[in-house]
Amino acid sequence: MPFDRTIALAQLETAVANGKLTASAAENIRTWLNEPWYGEYADQVAAHLAAMKFKELDDAFWTVIPFGTGGRRGRMYPIGSNAINDRTIGESAQGLADYVAKVKPDGLPLSCAIAYDTRHRSPDFARLCAEIMAAAGFKVWFLNGHRSTPELSFAVRHKRCSCGIMVTASHNPPSDNAVKVYWSTGGQLLPPHDANVIERVAQVRSIARVPFEAALAEGKIVRCEDEVDKAYVAAASAQALGGSRDLKIVYSPLHGVGRTAVEPVLAAAGFKDVEIFAPHAEPSGDFPNVPGHVSNPENPKVFDTIIERAKQIGADLIMATDPDCDRLGCAAPVSAKSGPAGPWATMTGNQIGSLLADYVLEARRTAGRLSPEHYVVKTLVTTEMIRRIAASYGAKTYGNLHVGFKWIAGEIDARGPEKFVFGAEESHGYLVGQYTRDKDGAVAALLLAELAAKLKSQGRTLHEKLDDLFWQFGCHAENTVSITMEGSEGMGRMKRLMAGVREMPPEELAGFKVAAAYDYENLRIVRPGASGAAEPLDAPRGDMVILHLAAEGNYVAVRPSGTEPKVKLYMFTYEPAEQLHNLDEAKRMLRERLGALERDLRAFAERL
Repeated sequence: MPFDRTIALAQLETAVANGKLTASAAENIRTWLNEPWYGEYADQVAAHLAAMKFKELDDAFWTVIPFGTGGRRGRMYPIGSNAINDRTIGESAQGLADYVAKVKPDGLPLSCAIAYDTRHRSPDFARLCAEIMAAAGFKVWFLNGHRSTPELSFAVRHKRCSCGIMVTASHNPPSDNAVKVYWSTGGQLLPPHDANVIERVAQVRSIARVPFEAALAEGKIVRCEDEVDKAYVAAASAQALGGSRDLKIVYSPLHGVGRTAVEPVLAAAGFKDVEIFAPHAEPSGDFPNVPGHVSNPENPKVFDTIIERAKQIGADLIMATDPDCDRLGCAAPVSAKSGPAGPWATMTGNQIGSLLADYVLEARRTAGRLSPEHYVVKTLVTTEMIRRIAASYGAKTYGNLHVGFKWIAGEIDARGPEKFVFGAEESHGYLVGQYTRDKDGAVAALLLAELAAKLKSQGRTLHEKLDDLFWQFGCHAENTVSITMEGSEGMGRMKRLMAGVREMPPEELAGFKVAAAYDYENLRIVRPGASGAAEPLDAPRGDMVILHLAAEGNYVAVRPSGTEPKVKLYMFTYEPAEQLHNLDEAKRMLRERLGALERDLRAFAERL
């Protein structure tokens, strides 16, 4: 029996009056109860009110789920403006279709590439997006079966599409899903298109669909995975730089799509001794055999059980990718002397990025393919060690970029891809070549395997090579921690923290004076204790503050995540090469400094 709107609205007002629902949630719930375009969901909303599921309602409705650095991402729930469900996914696809049809990027015929990962409901959401794009007059190139995010980016370029959609929530928990939206370049949306698509999404009322199978039969949707798989593997494996293939690898896809990308790319490049870590091989949205059911190669604990297996078989290298295979993590023996039977250790994203930057630049110089016009790209929160390495080879670095690989992709197109050498972000994302415009775990795995094999032939490990770089460029240690702040209350805490670090930054962190606060939202530099007006900051605008300490190369970045309900703290410590006497002691000192920075920052956050 249909719900009684009058009763439902009265229950809503009572809940607000009793403090059970926030005002913003109530406003969005009213819309879903009253407006005809939400009619198919009104019964469910009313049922939640009748059952007094106020916590669920507040979480699902307190805001409208935003587009962040990678698209629209969040927790799945059948109803709600702040949840991933058929309506919010549908609005996203319809808004994208409406905007792209109006703009017609590069004069291309209307077409859209769509792919999806192993998460719950990812195939359903992908088919939904395909039905909407087809109804809007787009030809849909559909990759059936689990595929990687970089392959979707490649498909957009390969099929000359006007846009693309990837259904994935990357390394988020099993409860989440998302859409990442791509422009005709193969990169994720950049200004002004991101804001314009968001505006169109907010204007969506009706969502038009055509049945998937009917559109498939009529050629409006075309399955293209066989063609695109072959072309993608050829393009990614062509980035190989050569050298030894004598390397025993254990690879984990962490229950994601990596076996469709990393495995064939390594095989095509000549790496034959690759064991897929069996407990993580099954594609599963539950991520059952990883710590906390979160498949994130940034987490060292992910590697604990894999290291046990690597020791058993005498492997030389462990690599793991996140569920959509755009990030790469690794573990390796600490020393060649003790070998696989001895201690192993993981590496941070900054450390992997530094090693790969040096490897690619050295190979290019040796081959005579490096000039002062060649460049690498990184973000503001990625280690400056990469800049120092690039400078030693006479290459440029462009690093005045905010978090998100889409900015790196945009820089590649702005500067010209012909001179692009390497791109990296601290969250384990890397790219070489021109074949795609997103970070690629498969090509990163290929390059890291090449480097590990080269070092093995020299009787060294990745960790020993990293130490060599520390001696040459100074000892760098970085860490990223997150302070989770969920729900409407958490959003208030995030805003207070960002306002506090902007207006009243701490005077001291880890025993060092805060020399300057770089405010990227207001584009100003504030120096505590200095008289006069703030200095202008030459940078792109973004919601981030970087606190530079009095010690050279030591600084902290504070920013709210664009995809998750948390504030991220990026901490950077550094000891110049000329001051190094004992590398182990320097590492210990920097680890302690990182710990002190985290303690002081958490204490500062708690006071606000």
